[in-house]
Amino acid sequence: MNEPTTRRPVAARPSVLSLNITSKSALYAAYMPFIRNGGLFVPTTRGYKLGDEIFMLLQIMDDPTKHPVAGTVAWITPAGAQGNKTQGIGVQFGGDEAGQVLRNRIEQILAGHLGSARPTHTI
Repeated sequence: MNEPTTRRPVAARPSVLSLNITSKSALYAAYMPFIRNGGLFVPTTRGYKLGDEIFMLLQIMDDPTKHPVAGTVAWITPAGAQGNKTQGIGVQFGGDEAGQVLRNRIEQILAGHLGSARPTHTI
């Protein structure tokens, strides 16, 4: 007789998002420096939960490189949020090398703007 096989739960695959940020002001509005390892706000109407795994391909302004970075959902702005904030999610960069390289690149581009009082997509 054959022994019954046990099925392991299949881990959900991370969602893949492609994001192209075309200006310094858009990057400033999306960047989330207050999150450990940094992160980006991604406008989306798709439903996510905190902790969902995300894989992003990010192109920043004139840089032709698509930066691959893994992260997790750390922020959710629902539809109809107070102050007419854009619906979407904040993706926290992973603590790996790719996440650190991307955070450093963004902070290099935004040098001198990070302490600004200008509004962002999050706070």
